[in-house]
Amino acid sequence: MPSFGRASRKKLNSCHPVLIKLFEEVVRYYDCSVIEGYRTPERQKELVEQGFSKTLKSLHAKSPSHAVDVIPYPFKSSDWTNTKRFYHFQGFVKGVFLQMVKDGRIEDVWELRCGLDWDGDNDLDDQSFLDGPHFEIRPLPEKG
Repeated sequence: MPSFGRASRKKLNSCHPVLIKLFEEVVRYYDCSVIEGYRTPERQKELVEQGFSKTLKSLHAKSPSHAVDVIPYPFKSSDWTNTKRFYHFQGFVKGVFLQMVKDGRIEDVWELRCGLDWDGDNDLDDQSFLDGPHFEIRPLPEKG
């Protein structure tokens, strides 16, 4: 069974407990590596300047981080342009998240957003910025 190495574990541990719980479950079935959890404001600014992020108000910059970047493993440099691989992985993660909410292992007050379907409408052709490794949690709007 796959598990996180020391570097991935350290990055994941900088994240919100919901993300930790989610990716601990994901890695049991789908080998993956955490490439970034919490980001300092300086790191976030650097990524915006390089075009890898679109905002200085990233959920990566919260502590604990409400965002995490995770890639399927093994991963080679040519995989950065392999959107099919990222769509497959994000679909798997989203399915695990929904099952964990259904089972009560994650409170149903959270939504999971993925960097290939920012608006969560399952229309994958309406995205202007693709971020294959990105996952974030946000509180659901209050009902009623």
